[in-house]
Amino acid sequence: MSGTPGEVAILGAGMHPWGKWGHSFVRYGTIAARAALDDAGLDWRQVDSLVGADTVRGGYPGYVAGATFARALGWQGARVTSVYAACASGAQAIGTARAQILAGLADVVLVVGADAAPKGFFAPAGGDRPDDPDWLRFRLLGATNPAYFGLYARRRMAEYGDTPDDFALVKVKNAAAGALNPRARYRRTVTAEDVAASAVVADPLRLLDICATSDGAAALVLSSMEFARRHGAAAPVRIRAVSTVTPDYPRTVLDLPDIATDSAAAVDPSPVPFRTSIARAAYEEAGVGPGDLSLAEVYDLSTALELEWYEDIGLCPAGEGAKLVREGATALGGRIPVNPSGGLASFGEAVPAQAIAQVCELTWQLRGTAGERQVPGARVGITANQGLFGHGSAVVAVR
Repeated sequence: MSGTPGEVAILGAGMHPWGKWGHSFVRYGTIAARAALDDAGLDWRQVDSLVGADTVRGGYPGYVAGATFARALGWQGARVTSVYAACASGAQAIGTARAQILAGLADVVLVVGADAAPKGFFAPAGGDRPDDPDWLRFRLLGATNPAYFGLYARRRMAEYGDTPDDFALVKVKNAAAGALNPRARYRRTVTAEDVAASAVVADPLRLLDICATSDGAAALVLSSMEFARRHGAAAPVRIRAVSTVTPDYPRTVLDLPDIATDSAAAVDPSPVPFRTSIARAAYEEAGVGPGDLSLAEVYDLSTALELEWYEDIGLCPAGEGAKLVREGATALGGRIPVNPSGGLASFGEAVPAQAIAQVCELTWQLRGTAGERQVPGARVGITANQGLFGHGSAVVAVR
């Protein structure tokens, strides 16, 4: 029961359903936190530390999410930490909580992320911000997120021969899984014809190829393995690795929000691209590989980006992601289900909560409590995600 060095137990997982509810992110996060505590069988007063993933659009309280959620739950003296890493904020929050537990600073840590997202695509912070690369790519290029996703899709079409029909299959697969998930925002199946009939947003991507922006929240209760044993959790799901790596210089592939690459004239590029390095670091820390996986939760901002993640996490060689989805290998019932939760295609983006929600899904799958979307015999899962400004995000959980 002592576990592998570096492991921490997941005692509780909780979420607020995704949607457009019109309430404060604090409300969503508090509900998710209480659900995670109930799942763990713990009282909030037993928590030693709270790590909050920041909600930058939520006004001043959003920038101090740890204290915001501690106050909402009721001051009880716990230490607090607030983190921001764009879409990787949840993974950094999990990594911070894990570090506190392994350092002996806390036995029980609550991790919370929540958002109340604006309608439409995300825009940069207001005002003139010429030192902000996110502001620059909007101002100089008009490169909204959907435009960027479309460029990624075009590159796959040019390099690998992927087609819009391949991209549509990703949406069909994820919608089928999301229809089985009571926490998902979109809970209806979709056909390839539905995707093809939806409006073009950023050619070749259509409306149903791109995820929405959503309200939602997710929370985890993490503990030391010793506390889990004392608490009566004989065989908890464990987090074995958290990867929050940054890119290697030089970067020779454009990556949002950058609008130029580094020069490779004097320094050779790394043989391992950034996104591949995110998962690789997690595998190395966990002592597992792609062949050990039972499932994966990846960051499907668009259908084409999900195909890229198949390659980045080692499920297939570069250029063969579309082959996997055509074969049904990544669907529920397939060889290696990807996004059995329904993914962002079914949830939409609630930025600080996303990486935490991915680990919630791993938890339920590894416990065998995922209901109709259960992956049989799930033992090892990985999440993969990426935040602006070079933030990696991957978590390996095992049972």
